[in-house]
Amino acid sequence: MKKMIMFGMVVMISLATMGQFSKASLQASGLTCSMCSKAVKVALEKVSFVQEVKVNIKNQEYAIAFKEGSNIEFDDLKKAVEDAGFSVASLKVTGSFNDIKIEKDMHIQVGGQSFHFLNGNNQSLSGEKTLTIVDKNFVSAKDFKKHSAASKMECVQTGKAGACCAKDGISADARVYHVTI
Repeated sequence: MKKMIMFGMVVMISLATMGQFSKASLQASGLTCSMCSKAVKVALEKVSFVQEVKVNIKNQEYAIAFKEGSNIEFDDLKKAVEDAGFSVASLKVTGSFNDIKIEKDMHIQVGGQSFHFLNGNNQSLSGEKTLTIVDKNFVSAKDFKKHSAASKMECVQTGKAGACCAKDGISADARVYHVTI
């Protein structure tokens, strides 16, 4: 009976956290010219779930639209930028949410990804919201240090769920993205 109740709760949580990410804003660092900017744009356009990339050269920023229904892997965006010879300075992802209740240090799954919210006490995500990924190599080392100090959970340092995320139903070997709202 306990297994049935636990399974029902997992299904309900899964349904409640359904969401789809539609776009992202990525800033790259290390760009020195328009050719650098173009190299990053071309690399991002090759990522399977990317539909379109628009460049703001002045701000070294890329507006990325995702293909609808695609499985989004944020590490693939980072890898594309790094393969072009640059690094990610900031990644903000925008998705649609349906009344997802969040609290600080809470882990949830949205759009096939696992997220650890480093802020957001007693908030409800509804409609279109933007999350900032604050993992190592998605922000500067200084910013990562500041954000990682916001939580004592082991997943912040490793990027892997581990035992700290099990209480929220996240697999121990899952990739966990640490985010702020």
